[in-house]
Amino acid sequence: MKMKKLVTILSVIALSATISANALAKDSIALVISTLNNPFFVTMKDSAQKEADKLGYNLIVLDSQDNPAKELANVQDLTVRGIKLMLINPTDSDAVGNAVIMANKANIPVITLDRSAYKGSVISYIASDSRLGAKMAADFIAKKLGNNVKVIQLEGIPGTSGARERGEGFGQVAQKHKFNMLASQPADYDRTKGMNVMQNLLTAHPSVQAVFAQNDEMALGALRALQAAGKEDVLVVGFDGTDDALKAVQSGKLGATIAQRPDQMGIIGVQAADKVLKGEKVDAIIPVELELVVKK
Repeated sequence: MKMKKLVTILSVIALSATISANALAKDSIALVISTLNNPFFVTMKDSAQKEADKLGYNLIVLDSQDNPAKELANVQDLTVRGIKLMLINPTDSDAVGNAVIMANKANIPVITLDRSAYKGSVISYIASDSRLGAKMAADFIAKKLGNNVKVIQLEGIPGTSGARERGEGFGQVAQKHKFNMLASQPADYDRTKGMNVMQNLLTAHPSVQAVFAQNDEMALGALRALQAAGKEDVLVVGFDGTDDALKAVQSGKLGATIAQRPDQMGIIGVQAADKVLKGEKVDAIIPVELELVVKK
């Protein structure tokens, strides 16, 4: 009886050792994400995790909490953990350069998601065309309200490629349609800040007819401010296509959103990582499709 127990115990130990060995045998890749306090990036992380599981990679996810210093510390931590490749969703396109250079020095390949890096060597940049999306938003506003519309723009985090490109794209079409740009102010891609900034701007510009927010969180915050002020007739357009925004569009509260595919960014990012680690070539820029979503 004792011998049987001993054999059973030894079998369990052997099985555990095999499982541990198999886990260690998996290549580890990392996803350094700007923030997990935004549903857009949570979707990106979840889809990347599923694809990594599917392809047999151990995915390590670190949250930079929208802080470039935390982002740099995350990358520094990863350089000593046997990571084969880093997927980085930058907090700031300029500041992330130091983190990319650190990974370069450690001979760890880097792929950026959603936002570019202005410094360092990046194998591939996977994102939607932010300029095009913002142009689509401006064209939609012009189609609904005509030219010479009084518009407020809520900007994303200053320094990110997305905020810069969306501002440029929207501005180009706004000029074409002779929009009266009452104000353009950062609200850092945050819903609460979007509401607070919109409240302040409404005091100075009560005649506003349309709002373009460079992401859906700010758009939903702006909606709250407008509703509180009793301004139900102001057209609000967001950018991202988050679940909350899509619901707001179908309920008629949000005029439209330019839907990105954060799920596709996560999936394509891991697929590109797989190709790189297998020695295959990937494109320097991989575009992710956009869609104007309006009420059905």
